[in-house]
Amino acid sequence: MTTEQQRLEDPAWRQWGPYVSDRQWGTVREDYSANGDAWNYTTHDMARSYTFRWGEEGIAGFCDDRQQLCLALALWNGKDPILKERYFGLSNEEGNHGEDVKELYYYLDNTPTHAYQRMLYKYPQSAYPYDELVAENHRRTRLDPEFELLDTGIFDEDRYFDVFVEYAKAGPQDILMCITVYNRGPEAADLHVLPTLWFRNTWIWGDDSDGVLSAHPQLSLQPDGTVLAEQVGLGRYVLHADGQPDWLFCDNESNLVRLYNTHNGARYPKDGIHDYVVYGRETVNPAKTGTKTSAHYSLTIQSGASATIRLRLEPSGQQNSFDDFERILTQRKVEADEFYEYVQPFQATNDEKLVQRQAFAGMLWSKQYYYYDVARWLTGDPNSPPPPVERLKGRNHSWLQLINASVISMPDKWEYPWYAAWDWAFHCVTLAVIDPGFAKQQLMLLTNEWYMHPNGQLPAYEWSFSDVNPPVHAWAAWRIYHMELERKPPGEEDITFLRAIFHKLMLNFTWWVNRKDETGNNIFEGGFLGLDNIGVFDRNAILPDGSHLEQADGTSWMAMYALNMMRIALELARHDHVYGELATKFFDHFLYIAGAMTSIGETNIGLWDEQDGFFYDQLRMSDGSVKRMRVRTMVGLIPMFAVEILDDDLLKAHPAFLDRMKWFQSHRPDLYNQVSRYTETGKSEKRLLSLLRGFRLKSLLSKMLDETEFLSPHGVRAVSKIYRDQPYEFTLDHTTFRLAYTPAESDSDMFGGNSNWRGPVWMPLNYLMVETLQRFYHYFGDDFTVEYPIGSGKQITLNDVASELMNRLISLFTLDVNGKRATFGQHPKYQDAYFRDYVLFYEYFDGDNGRGVGASHQTGWTGLVAELIDRKYGSWK
Repeated sequence: MTTEQQRLEDPAWRQWGPYVSDRQWGTVREDYSANGDAWNYTTHDMARSYTFRWGEEGIAGFCDDRQQLCLALALWNGKDPILKERYFGLSNEEGNHGEDVKELYYYLDNTPTHAYQRMLYKYPQSAYPYDELVAENHRRTRLDPEFELLDTGIFDEDRYFDVFVEYAKAGPQDILMCITVYNRGPEAADLHVLPTLWFRNTWIWGDDSDGVLSAHPQLSLQPDGTVLAEQVGLGRYVLHADGQPDWLFCDNESNLVRLYNTHNGARYPKDGIHDYVVYGRETVNPAKTGTKTSAHYSLTIQSGASATIRLRLEPSGQQNSFDDFERILTQRKVEADEFYEYVQPFQATNDEKLVQRQAFAGMLWSKQYYYYDVARWLTGDPNSPPPPVERLKGRNHSWLQLINASVISMPDKWEYPWYAAWDWAFHCVTLAVIDPGFAKQQLMLLTNEWYMHPNGQLPAYEWSFSDVNPPVHAWAAWRIYHMELERKPPGEEDITFLRAIFHKLMLNFTWWVNRKDETGNNIFEGGFLGLDNIGVFDRNAILPDGSHLEQADGTSWMAMYALNMMRIALELARHDHVYGELATKFFDHFLYIAGAMTSIGETNIGLWDEQDGFFYDQLRMSDGSVKRMRVRTMVGLIPMFAVEILDDDLLKAHPAFLDRMKWFQSHRPDLYNQVSRYTETGKSEKRLLSLLRGFRLKSLLSKMLDETEFLSPHGVRAVSKIYRDQPYEFTLDHTTFRLAYTPAESDSDMFGGNSNWRGPVWMPLNYLMVETLQRFYHYFGDDFTVEYPIGSGKQITLNDVASELMNRLISLFTLDVNGKRATFGQHPKYQDAYFRDYVLFYEYFDGDNGRGVGASHQTGWTGLVAELIDRKYGSWK
């Protein structure tokens, strides 16, 4: 075992980590308005003066696992109108494609215990163009590209600082912080560097449900030049800073004068350090005490030179705290290298290893302490004015049981500083490559009683917990279990985890069956299901005359869910025969769903279109008639995901289950004939359970592999490219709806400004496609082939198709023959020496050229590329 793997066995090493959000302002938790306008209730401009109720934000933030004490970075170039304490970005209303961070920062390295981690922030030497970014994006329409920070020209002539921040742990609670600043510009430049330590304000609300006591903490400067941090529950910590910085103190309390023109607030409020540094006001505490402090360094850095600042936060108050600083920092770097040398496939290229390691780093940096008590949020705190009464029937009012106070894997700590249920499952699968224990803990967390609704629904995300995400959690649980099984000796499988998650997910499966099957016909509606704008109209909308949408994707997700639960039950039945009966239950569910997809109701109209050889959504009208929506989108490819391969030996070990399979063949041939012939063994005596027989699979793949339709140079598009020149139109109640292929930014604001499934490549469904093709190959083997490229007459196996798709997805990030990365698009600055090897993992990618679009740090599910690189060189079953 490497040193890092040994540390993973000790929970104490996880107590401190990068658990500070990149953005707390503009979130639902901090919104106490009557109308739910979260973006305008707490704005970026207010953030420096406003004490947050539910969490903290910062640049390169580091804190304990209850976010009591936080350490982060602040900067000032002497020209900006504000101190750079947090990342700037546009709100949903300000951006021409919705909310968007307008900063350049990169998560470069991290280990699962955060014993070593490193990131980079690029800070301009000129005044930050806040107003220009807002005004130009406001001027642009939804049909225009976004106006980005690089477009302002502020990085021209390399007039910026590269600010690298490293953390290393000498012990579980002994934190080293190293800040190294490079002047990339042609001239000497001044920079104020202010590493900042502060307490999350927990004392003004009263004792809280996160378990943090409300006793007032204190920071105070000691005679030896260190800062003592004291809080009941957390204990005593000492912050050392090398050199002789000017220690500045204020309190993490709102500036009521600035915010509300009220004069009864704190004398030295939260923005006191900002006002002192930027405006020279007497707004810091001369007594050198408070609940927020910065070590103020004023630097002049020559062109091409660098400067380094070192800090150490530790609980003992040791002397000579910097004597072993360099040794520890170097040692942790070496240990990180050893860990990834063990984890990464040795056959991978150096560039693939760079991409994979930064993908892991982004996921690990994106952990966040997330606190949200819905009941208390709705009714207010004892020491605060009651919120508007409208809130009691507003957002999330039916989730009174939800109390979240945990470190959670987030999609993107600026764009999405809140979890999303299906994103979370994908995160866990990738994290299982490096930290299976954390991956399992995270998956169990979502099904905890403080998260899952008593009726069995999983919370979708904080903007609307009652929305519905695809139920991929059973798939993730089985995938993680299997990944860990491959690395463990026989007999050490984690049956306890599998059993626990299975029981929780049975509740959720039942919720789906009871709530999302409108007419009890095994066709599921689901709503938007995370696919945002992929529909012709809002798939969450209540349709006129009692009509409802019968969804190919919602139904397919449920077929996949049933198969995943069936497979888990069969595994558990190896240890307890009772689970064999449950496996039969889920097998029955799968067959009834499969039959319904092909033949629904008295009219026997299914979701499969024989003429086109494709699955489509359809509207079931109140009179029982059907309007089929013949638009080729990712919705029609999702039925491929419902596939499971069973070894014949497994079935022989469960004769009752095998008898049930045979019973359907003889007694319900109408259902048996709608799915793969599971009674026929394939390669290596395997059985296939799938919604598709071979001819339907080939029909879907003929569209998916067609570069004039779904297949792009870097993955499968969400919508067929045929709708670029001839948009699809659908008329309902004298209203015509239109869907066009848009390769990047959306031309619709149906589900928020930056939500777009109308053309781009999305990593999670592409990842599932790779896995699906490999599953089919394990059954069919080399005998089953498809034409590729389309029109060439050449035949290849499904494993070859999976490899081709996998390589296209990886090529989004790796250097091409011209030394460029597709994800960076055409901006020349991204390709220069100080940018090219710092990778961004975008939310989605242009369906024509692979340019990264949407959230720039959504390493959560885009980080699946790390698992794909692992899969490319490793075995998969």
